[in-house]
Amino acid sequence: MSLGGRIFAAMYDRMSAASEKAGLADHRRALLAGAQGRVLEIGAGTGTNLEYYGHRVEELTVVEPETPMARRLERRAEELGRPIVLVRAPAEDLPFADDSFDVVVSTLVLCTVGDVPKALAELRRVLKPAGRLLFIEHVRAEDAGLARKQDRMNRINRVVARGCNCNRETVEAIRGAGFAIERLEHDRLQKVPSFVSPLVVGSAEAG
Repeated sequence: MSLGGRIFAAMYDRMSAASEKAGLADHRRALLAGAQGRVLEIGAGTGTNLEYYGHRVEELTVVEPETPMARRLERRAEELGRPIVLVRAPAEDLPFADDSFDVVVSTLVLCTVGDVPKALAELRRVLKPAGRLLFIEHVRAEDAGLARKQDRMNRINRVVARGCNCNRETVEAIRGAGFAIERLEHDRLQKVPSFVSPLVVGSAEAG
């Protein structure tokens, strides 16, 4: 367990509080209203999404590879009285059988995974036929000037934000993994530097 990991986990909720109040929480609430049945959330972090899952969720499994984050996640689940199954694993190597879940949730996670195609292949594998991926991700800007700024700042951002890549073309990667995009909304993450602000919110069906 690295010192950097402990510090980042301790600061994460405070660092993101302004963005949550400025619209990110509303996106989470609206998106997760569509979660039902057996649900898997990858990279669950400190458990920010837990309060937004509704009564249609029959079983909630959360995956978090970082120990400091997982400890905070467990405490938040206890405080909310939210039953969860917590598994320590990376998104690229999920210890679940094929066709296990009705819904997979990824919020601000695909920017940090080491191998995006492999992670998305795993998500598709563990989803049932016609299962759904619900996602909120900050992505490469459509504006060419801002995209160039993202490229310049990405190395610094990876250090400051614990491996976060601000310039990934995540929607294209989701499509490339065989998902069919059902809904896609473009927005801006508020109260953050411009190069990490382009945001997408959407759902996709596993083919």
